[in-house]
Amino acid sequence: MGKRRQEDSEDPVQRDMTFWDHLEALRWVLVRSALAALVCTMLVFFNKELLTRIIFAPQDSEFIVYRGMCKLATLLHVDGLCPDNFAVELMNTRLAAPFFTHMTSSLYVGLLLSLPVIIVLLWRFVAPALYPRERKRGVPLIASCIALLAAGVSLGYFLVFPLAFRFLGIYHFGEHVVNRIDLTSYMNIFYTTLLSMGLVFEMPMLAYALSRIGIVSKGMLKKYRRHAVVVILVIGAIITPTSDPFTLMLVSIPMYLLYELSIRVARSKKVEAEE
Repeated sequence: MGKRRQEDSEDPVQRDMTFWDHLEALRWVLVRSALAALVCTMLVFFNKELLTRIIFAPQDSEFIVYRGMCKLATLLHVDGLCPDNFAVELMNTRLAAPFFTHMTSSLYVGLLLSLPVIIVLLWRFVAPALYPRERKRGVPLIASCIALLAAGVSLGYFLVFPLAFRFLGIYHFGEHVVNRIDLTSYMNIFYTTLLSMGLVFEMPMLAYALSRIGIVSKGMLKKYRRHAVVVILVIGAIITPTSDPFTLMLVSIPMYLLYELSIRVARSKKVEAEE
């Protein structure tokens, strides 16, 4: 083990660079990242029809998720799974809101699309300062981070947001109240849901990072597994405000699997002591 540490200490990539050289390299990373985000944003902006079709697809019962639930309801003979026909109309009361909504939507989606490029650029910046065995872990870590983010955003778009929007959009407080959903309200919930699910799916990566610096360990995560189940069910009930236990399980089960994955990727104290 001592020999391994000695080899690591003698094998870092050395670069004869001053502080200002590193600062210049970081500046170019930021410039390239900004250019990547700008290019993606412009591509999204000039494809407004496709963008709006994707964003506003959950407005009515023809959305692919609702039709899939109806097919599943027919297969399982559970009529309650099939949403009733509905169509929620959005309204706008501010003159410049459509234009600024188009701009911000293009920016958010452009940043999301450019994230893989930005992550790779940042990795290439920090990789020369790492040991060889640490650099070898970089590619699977980057791929896992991007894959988990994509999975979380996809789950938010295809499951969490449609179910929440359908419930909230057709919910009536009384016959004297007419639901008129504002465009800004719709967009805020849409992006908040997708961002939240994307961050939740980074749980294994967070557990791995925290275990590397000694804040959490595999044993700690196992010890609080029962508490985590309760917390996951509460979070699932909050982000899926329906009385259907089926939809609650559809959200809670992936979150629990992420917790189990976090336990697997976290390091134990025994491993830390050996290294």
